[in-house]
Amino acid sequence: MKKELGVKPYLFPMPVLMIATYGEEHDVDVMNMAWGGICADNMVALNLDEDHKTSKNLKQRNAFTISVADIAHIEAADFFGIASGNKMKDKFERSGLHAVKSQKVDAPIIEEFPLTLECKVLEFQHSAAGFRVLGEIVGVQAEERVLDKTGKVDPKKLGAFLFDPFQNGYYAVGEKVGQAWSSGVGMMKK
Repeated sequence: MKKELGVKPYLFPMPVLMIATYGEEHDVDVMNMAWGGICADNMVALNLDEDHKTSKNLKQRNAFTISVADIAHIEAADFFGIASGNKMKDKFERSGLHAVKSQKVDAPIIEEFPLTLECKVLEFQHSAAGFRVLGEIVGVQAEERVLDKTGKVDPKKLGAFLFDPFQNGYYAVGEKVGQAWSSGVGMMKK
């Protein structure tokens, strides 16, 4: 029997994304967010509070990077979700992580995170859902250590973790349990 839980943002899994931007003085700002993701082959959507420092930076620079944080850096990744760049000017420095400028957009790449999408802002939207940023992916950077023999990202090597909106936990990405567009083929013959 199912039980009614009310209206909650209950989907699982939710990604843990690190959104990195430059501020007015070229300072690095990183925020942890789960309310975003891929929305087309070459596009991402970010749902943000408009009062975040990241939102202000996006409007000024029209560029950002999205990184997939790994378990080895979960403490810094969580810190980026706890601390506000509006209130803590040395937020990035406190993390102990390092950044380099993207070659494709006016935004930082966090060196310790194994996978980064370089994005330029396409559109700012205001709707009933709040403030949304649509971005175009113009490049993807991956550490060689997370690639398989064919040059594709191997999720097992990535070390990514997911957000649990039910109990506010983080979970490691587990084992592969099927193959997309193949595991259900047998049902096509019924």
